[in-house]
Amino acid sequence: MNAKQLGRVVVYGVLLVAAFFFLAPLYVMLVTSFKAADELRAGNLLSLPQALNFESWRLAWSSACTGVDCRGLQPYFWNSVAMAVPAVLISTAWGAVNGYVLSMWKFRGSDVLFGFLLFGVFMPFQVVLLPMSQVLGFLGLSSSIAGLVLVHCLAGMAGTTLFFRNYYTAIPRELVNAARMDGAGFWRIFVRIVVPMSTPILMVTLIWQFTNIWNDFLFGVAFSGADSKPITVGLNNMANTTSSVKNYNVDMAAAIIAGLPTMLVYVLAGQYFVKGLTAGAVKG
Repeated sequence: MNAKQLGRVVVYGVLLVAAFFFLAPLYVMLVTSFKAADELRAGNLLSLPQALNFESWRLAWSSACTGVDCRGLQPYFWNSVAMAVPAVLISTAWGAVNGYVLSMWKFRGSDVLFGFLLFGVFMPFQVVLLPMSQVLGFLGLSSSIAGLVLVHCLAGMAGTTLFFRNYYTAIPRELVNAARMDGAGFWRIFVRIVVPMSTPILMVTLIWQFTNIWNDFLFGVAFSGADSKPITVGLNNMANTTSSVKNYNVDMAAAIIAGLPTMLVYVLAGQYFVKGLTAGAVKG
């Protein structure tokens, strides 16, 4: 074995060890979710279940008691769907238009405006909780899914604008100038030329926004009501139940249910995310 082959073996060995430690918690969650309560008390965390038991999944989805709430994760899951889908689409479209304007239709002060907009990328969201709650109250959107959609659109505007603006600066200006000379206007250029060239950054932004919005807990716990709580809040309520007997199998099943949509997104579309990043999504 030469030095090159030995180096490759060492690299693969390190990667396998890192993958093992990274996937070990997921393995424990998965096998625990299929165990019965008696098996949890008698066995160890790494042992396989004696038989597949889907009762904990049923309880986590539809009837697990979390204090005074015995509805399970089902209503929270659909609240998150109703919140995440429009918020992702609106914030992505909003960022695309902003990035298009700031890169191809510059005006006096556009660079200064973009600089101020970047503060939203680095600003901690805790500082906007109080003013945002006042705005939602003024608009009559407090404790509603529509209010959460608005909050996530505003919170994600800076990031999506940054993605699209940096990507659009790499598009040849000659295409836009030629379209202007042919009489194409603002929206025709955007729809006919810019959007068809935006597939890589669209995939990056959609995946990024969906992950952030679905996994958000801060805005969900601060701005939701009794009937509009997202799944992260429901999972927290279930994990912190005051029951005298802790059902870890139900908690593990609930955690997997809560994380399953984002895992599926990355499994099915992860290659597009990587391609979009390497196509210049974070270049500047």
